[in-house]
Amino acid sequence: QVQLVESGGGLVQPGVSLRLSCAASGCIKSIYDMGWYPQAPGKQCELVATITRAGGTNYGDPVKVRFTISRDNAKNTVYLQMTSLKPEDTAVYYCNAVISPSVGVQNYWGQGTQVTVSS
Repeated sequence: QVQLVESGGGLVQPGVSLRLSCAASGCIKSIYDMGWYPQAPGKQCELVATITRAGGTNYGDPVKVRFTISRDNAKNTVYLQMTSLKPEDTAVYYCNAVISPSVGVQNYWGQGTQVTVSS
């Protein structure tokens, strides 16, 4: 079994920073791309950022220049550093990873972590 577990969400005031983490565990041979996909209330998931195993990054929304994705391959963990948070950043943030558990490659999702930005 492979699991992705997000952490770091919470209720914060506008303007502060927050760092989300997503750790992969289980029978893992290799982890390829990892990414973050927030889902705001009443909206579909959107791409915030992805990162390759080599550290190449792709940001889906140019507005999200306030966010930085990174990963620690030794810890099978991906991070999302969010700065200058705004109320419109409120969403459930889902972690995604393309993982080879043993044979083949599969797409995995975490359970999501809630980020609420409100004064």
